Amino acid sequence: MSTHNVWTHKGTFLLAAVGSAVGLGNLWRFPYLTGENGGGAFILIYALTIFAVGIPILIAEIMLGRNSRCSPIMGMRFLTRTHQTSRSWESIGWLGAASAFLILSFYSVIAGWAIHYTGLMFTGALIDVDAAGVGQSFDALLASPGLLTLYHTLFIAASALIVGLGIHKGIEAGLRVLMPSLFVILLVVLSYGAIIGDLGAAASFLFTFNLADLSLEGWLQAMGQSFFTLSLGMGAIMAYGAYMPGEASLTRTAFSIAVVDTAVAMVAGLAIFSLVFGAGLDPGEGPGLMFVTLPLAFAEMPGGALVGGAFFILVLGAAISSSISLIEPVAAFLVERFDMTRPQAVAIMVIASWALGLLTVLSFNLWAEGTLFHTLFGRSPFAFIELLTNIFMPLGGLLIALFAGWALTHAEVMKEMRTNERWFRIWRFLVRFVAPAAVAFVFLRSIPQVEGYLIPAIGAVVIVGAFAAGRTFLADDSQEL
Repeated sequence: MSTHNVWTHKGTFLLAAVGSAVGLGNLWRFPYLTGENGGGAFILIYALTIFAVGIPILIAEIMLGRNSRCSPIMGMRFLTRTHQTSRSWESIGWLGAASAFLILSFYSVIAGWAIHYTGLMFTGALIDVDAAGVGQSFDALLASPGLLTLYHTLFIAASALIVGLGIHKGIEAGLRVLMPSLFVILLVVLSYGAIIGDLGAAASFLFTFNLADLSLEGWLQAMGQSFFTLSLGMGAIMAYGAYMPGEASLTRTAFSIAVVDTAVAMVAGLAIFSLVFGAGLDPGEGPGLMFVTLPLAFAEMPGGALVGGAFFILVLGAAISSSISLIEPVAAFLVERFDMTRPQAVAIMVIASWALGLLTVLSFNLWAEGTLFHTLFGRSPFAFIELLTNIFMPLGGLLIALFAGWALTHAEVMKEMRTNERWFRIWRFLVRFVAPAAVAFVFLRSIPQVEGYLIPAIGAVVIVGAFAAGRTFLADDSQEL
């Protein structure tokens, strides 16, 4: 029933999923959140949540994709029919597709900044420029809608070209070249940081664990980052899972994805903070860490222009590996549902997302404030789109956990996971109770109207609700075991 192919090698899914996970979240968001939240304590909560929440949901999402062998939308339609559950569960597929579409629209704009900085680095335009000058350069970029639109267009077109070539000639072939190259560049930047910067200070900052330094908001940001970094709830993992060979180990692959993704984030953190500390700069700069603080660090160090250019090529490559996974869920649906060719489906998805991305472009300049949009929604178009994704993704992840934990039978899960009964019971407990409660915390914090003191109470309701909902799926579950 599926129009899908299968990866030519079982290891390709690992490469694809790691490519989806390794992106701006690792190289931009993770370092600046770590810097803002005191370093090691943030990383500790992040790592614990990866293994207690991220991996169980990752396994669940891959499982749904491989079980259905369809795009997320069509796959959930198939699974709700075969498991005789409410069609409301099809919303999992739609939430994933909507998240991918919305994220691609602004992800492409932000990733396009790396094109600009690659040029600035290689041309030496920032050499001997002081902090004020680097900040002014970044502000000038944001103030230019024409330049932002050009970079946005170039980036999303490159991503579309790869996906449009197909599963094997496009995504698979591209990732086989892209991902090893990115790892090599990352190690080069780390080595440079170790020689020129202050690697000891970076390691001390990242691996000194003092939970007292971490606020409640920091805890929730760490939990949220661990969820978002694995690309959960945006349809990408489910779409890629549909191509995963049946003989590939689902559990081992999921753990490998989490380990590699976390390792990349750690190495990127060491590389970036060694340069930041080596230049005597502030690690808590926030979102400007990559595009203001880091270029300043490169500008002050010998050979910084060349290594800085290589670093932003790394950022571009990592962003493309993630963006192609954002195109795939919607493109695959259009191919399956409307019998389009892959180039047609990709073109429709990308053009629509590109057009929506213009709202993000204008949010940094012409529509930065004082517009009708601000009056209606109280924020810029970019902030509003980001808010929607911060709601859709955890909500989708929450539903994935509940559906996989309660609707899939013991026999189905054991067939897919090929594991022992003990690990099955651990996974099912985590995916039924722990993961939904944790994701609910992240989800509720993304809604501005929800006060912090309500989170524990509503989280408890989620746990009880998960158990009650599960009983409606498998009344004879205890007998099945």
